[in-house]
Amino acid sequence: MSELSPRRAAILEFIRERVASHGQPPTLAEIAEHGGLASRGAARKHVLALAGAGLVEVAAGQARGIRPAGMARGQLLQVPVLGRVAAGVPIGADAGLGDTLALDARLFQQRPDYLLRVQGDSMIEDGILDGDLVAVRRSTEARDGQIVVARLDGELTIKRLSRAGNALRLLPRNPAYAPIVVEPGQEFAIEGVFCGLVRHG
Repeated sequence: MSELSPRRAAILEFIRERVASHGQPPTLAEIAEHGGLASRGAARKHVLALAGAGLVEVAAGQARGIRPAGMARGQLLQVPVLGRVAAGVPIGADAGLGDTLALDARLFQQRPDYLLRVQGDSMIEDGILDGDLVAVRRSTEARDGQIVVARLDGELTIKRLSRAGNALRLLPRNPAYAPIVVEPGQEFAIEGVFCGLVRHG
């Protein structure tokens, strides 16, 4: 295989980086914009050259059908985005399906069932920022200290779980926020445990 030109090497790196950080490959338009190319057609020419060199695979008829070679379909998880979760004051569940992302399974220690978009900054010391997509594995149980998505009086929030005897608290990771004490009689349920995040740049 002949050595890649600097431009094609940069395009290949961009494709790999976008799959790793965004959970989905870039479109031809995004490749063109990133690479300073005149058109989608110019981007397509470079992508097809990379495919010919065995470095990427292209699925016909898909806007985001470009993926790094060697990433087997079994390594890609189709994970739905189900709505929003508060990292701050709890917000009502935003039910509808927003999107489905193809994510590299290697990004997560445990297989996630769904993604929720974070709204707020109460978890910034755990690296969870406003606008991030948090990956959640469905579970009604969690250990003390785990980051959980919890439903409290019908509203969703993401916090660290604190169990001390029969007392339950949901702990923020930002000193500007007070812990949430789960009072007896409040509707409370653990919806799932945090298993990673995807950050859209």
